[in-house]
Amino acid sequence: MRVMAQVAMVMNLDKCIGCHTCSVTCKQTWTNRDGTEYVWFNNVETKPGIGYPKYHEDQQRWRGGWVLDRRGKLKLRSGGKVKRLLSLFANPNLPSIDDYYEPITYDYDTLLTAPAGPHTPVIRPKSALTGNDTSITWGANWEDDLGGAPEHAPGDPNIAAMPPQAAEKVRFSFEQTFMFHLPRICEHCLNPACVSACPSGAMFKREEDGIVLVDQDRCRGWRMCVSACPYKKVYLNHTTGKAEKCTFCFPRIENGQPTVCAETCVGRLRYIGLVLYDADKVTAAASVPNEQDLLDAQRDAFLDPHDPEVIAAARDEGIPDDWVEAAQRSPVYALAVKHRVALPLHPEYRTMPMVWYVPPLSPVLDAVTDANGDNTDPDQVFHAITDLRIPMEYLASLFSAGDADVVAGVLMKLSAMRGYMRARTLDGTVADNLLAATGMSADDMESLYRLLAIARYEERYVIPAAHREDAADLAMLDTGCSLDVPGGPGMGGEPGGPAVSLGMPTPRGKERTR
Repeated sequence: MRVMAQVAMVMNLDKCIGCHTCSVTCKQTWTNRDGTEYVWFNNVETKPGIGYPKYHEDQQRWRGGWVLDRRGKLKLRSGGKVKRLLSLFANPNLPSIDDYYEPITYDYDTLLTAPAGPHTPVIRPKSALTGNDTSITWGANWEDDLGGAPEHAPGDPNIAAMPPQAAEKVRFSFEQTFMFHLPRICEHCLNPACVSACPSGAMFKREEDGIVLVDQDRCRGWRMCVSACPYKKVYLNHTTGKAEKCTFCFPRIENGQPTVCAETCVGRLRYIGLVLYDADKVTAAASVPNEQDLLDAQRDAFLDPHDPEVIAAARDEGIPDDWVEAAQRSPVYALAVKHRVALPLHPEYRTMPMVWYVPPLSPVLDAVTDANGDNTDPDQVFHAITDLRIPMEYLASLFSAGDADVVAGVLMKLSAMRGYMRARTLDGTVADNLLAATGMSADDMESLYRLLAIARYEERYVIPAAHREDAADLAMLDTGCSLDVPGGPGMGGEPGGPAVSLGMPTPRGKERTR
């Protein structure tokens, strides 16, 4: 057993209102520079939809993530080393700017310098890349609230992956359609394809907290990381020629603070915590033959932070005691492993993602009540779940490699929690039948309710600070952030200087990819 720590996130999709505050604050913090006009480390997609970049979930087209070879060994879907080297200068699996969108600005001088006249001057959209006139035909949130759904949403790869009879449930007429918001950032995977695909060794996974970063001084702009990432959350800065991605706001994490997207989230839907996992199990967990077994395999790789053997092994690996204590209080561990209501995004990519989601639950209890049913009857609640406007099969194609039973179990727990708490609040009764139906205790119900509904700030974000003497420097109080220098991250100062490193360790070998 080789114990390692990983900073992870859970998002409760029931609380996302699609306000895009997370996207805007991330944009202003990390990607408001030349060369990153089209880049969104955090974006909020409306589902169903084809996403950003277009059809990013279609791995038959983009060849991202991992697959198993004939011997059952993991290999990059994009091919082995020889194939990648042969395509260094002509990579066919890269999204074009049209798949993202051509960033625009406006000809504001027209308004400022137009002479007086009978007509109001009109400013034209200009390409932020070429400066030429352009037309606006797509954007990072073009599908927001199902905008253009009848035209584009049927191309959602998740619908194509559903069984035909289940896909028939998805309708895009106004009176029948459904939607929910899906915030996305880099998954900071346990088995990151981007790290393994990088020819120059610039992509690395930090040993102390598992955050995946790009060494800007090593990056040569080969863009293999862009192809290999199945979530398409690695971007090319077209000004510097370097790859950039979500950093999980590591300077804040190192100081015990949540990421910017989490800090500013209006719906308070994000949870950040530490999980301990057995690094020796990662490859085997990502290599299970049946895609629908990947979820359980990944959960099995996580370690119980209360287990004395795990605690002792963590100390032997140099993990501080306060980090172990933080793992014991982690909301991520509670939601993903203890209560098992959080699910990974597309586990079939075999990257073992570490940003998990609580799937959205439609107002099922109201639906039961409106039908003159008993919302404390597990049979009636489960029947209502199977008939919700959001088909379970669609959620399963996102979060459980198509296993609808897994999603049904999560939704049943969530609805049972609501029914249990409603009965207890209204008349003080204990709905024992809901406890029995879900296999949860009364304490489990209370704990899950508190975490999802009324958790305080310190309960949602349990982030241990880094053990470093230069913690103040990591907070960018004295040295400044490398984003502040010309060219962006890693482009200022000498390699290893304070403007470059910001406390990031130098990659030490292949062990950092696991």
